[in-house]
Amino acid sequence: MKLLILAALLGLSLAQFNPNTRDGKTAIVHLFEWRWADIAAECERYLGPNGFGGVQISPPSESIVVTNPWHPWWQRYQPIGYNLCSRSGNENELRDMITRCNNVGVNIYVDAVINHMCGAGGGAGTHSSCGSYFDANSKDFPTVPYSNLDFNDGKCNTGSGNIENYQDINQVRNCRLVGLLDLALEKDYVRGKVADYMNKLIDMGVAGFRVDACKHMWPGDLSAVYGRLNNLNTKWFSSGSRPFIFQEVIDLGGEPITSGEYTGIGRVTEFKYGARLGNIIRKWNGEKLSYVKNWGEGWGFLSSDKSLVFVDNHDNQRGHGAGGASIVTFWDARLYKMAVAFMLAHPYGFTRVMSSYRWDRNIVNGQDQNDWQGPPSNGDGSTKPVPINPDSTCGDGWVCEHRWRQIKNMVAFRNVVNGQAFSNWWDNGENQISFSLGNKGFLVINNDDWELNETLNTGLPGGTYCDVISGQKESGRCTGKEVVVGGDGRASFRIIHFNSKLYFIIYLLMTFHFLLFSLL
Repeated sequence: MKLLILAALLGLSLAQFNPNTRDGKTAIVHLFEWRWADIAAECERYLGPNGFGGVQISPPSESIVVTNPWHPWWQRYQPIGYNLCSRSGNENELRDMITRCNNVGVNIYVDAVINHMCGAGGGAGTHSSCGSYFDANSKDFPTVPYSNLDFNDGKCNTGSGNIENYQDINQVRNCRLVGLLDLALEKDYVRGKVADYMNKLIDMGVAGFRVDACKHMWPGDLSAVYGRLNNLNTKWFSSGSRPFIFQEVIDLGGEPITSGEYTGIGRVTEFKYGARLGNIIRKWNGEKLSYVKNWGEGWGFLSSDKSLVFVDNHDNQRGHGAGGASIVTFWDARLYKMAVAFMLAHPYGFTRVMSSYRWDRNIVNGQDQNDWQGPPSNGDGSTKPVPINPDSTCGDGWVCEHRWRQIKNMVAFRNVVNGQAFSNWWDNGENQISFSLGNKGFLVINNDDWELNETLNTGLPGGTYCDVISGQKESGRCTGKEVVVGGDGRASFRIIHFNSKLYFIIYLLMTFHFLLFSLL
């Protein structure tokens, strides 16, 4: 009996590594702070047709409403209950979005904030996104309900009640993270309330969860919660499918809590990936692209099948949340396209693309004074819709990196080369590299300050191909560069590097079953 129980639990755990994407899709996008109505429309008009496998959405749970500063992005990471109303929309709009996205093969992954409630200084009243009453001073959250019995204050050994030393494991997991009221997740009652919240979302049709602040929760407590989760809704997913779990564990080394402690219960966000790639792309500290030949586990990253990877996320694109100044973001568009192209071409990890909004940057002594700013909003603080321009970009402050042609085409590329062997590596010892993915795709990058002029083995069948970075195939022709591959799989490349931010050419060749992008 014990062996059977162990096998069952192991099966549940292993299933949580599967993103449950459909139709061979291999990448998801974080539509940070988008409204539910806009996400539903984006699934139907863009994400589904262009091969995106899913959307990470902002926390849907009821949160505090902050007016000083004015409606910051982080207010949604301070829940006061599990009612499903936020500035992205109400429960009916959330349900409609989940249904519409699922119907076009795009999964929904919820950013779940279950480590804490709002800050201890949150006060009392009805300043919440649903208008519900709460009293942070007395730890009274009646919509759940939680009381002062459901928090970890009695287990924290610091004078302030906050984490004061990240070298102390008990502080990190039992004390308040920046003043946020820390839930006692070892209590069966609290576990039940968290699982009820997540199960409601699963029954509505979500495919999984990005679990916030996992370093601040004991792995055993998280495992107990995950074990209570329902299987996915069989209207869209096969019977017995488990929710995909990817856990935020910030681990750049140097602390006693490591990301490896969480890989037995779900995937983990590999923060080393973006931090190290940023150094390489920026050529800081002597880093070079030629060093990435053994990228992935060879760099001390988590096992590929246990990791979720990204160039930047909503935290570190603002200069905090791990990675610092090395993180490449949309503010450095030329470098960013290069970094994302590399990520989506390289087979390591499960990939997430960022989709952002702009804020009023104000850098003082290396710190952005306005990194708190929330999404584009109306005068009353409500989030603005995402307008789509005639050229397919977004307006009104929304960046929409996922709509940049180079990134959109690279998502399609990753779908095509999925499962193909990483091969035919070439580098010049500096910042020019190339590699192929089996006989279905090939990438060349020149990040040196001089020309790349080489004949390289692409691994592709002979033919004429479209470069999907400079353009794509439309009406039977390439809108960008064409590259001729000989019968021996070799092709000549000349990539001129302009030492400016005007443009940068990356040759990337792809073929869907050797036909879609072939001009022959």
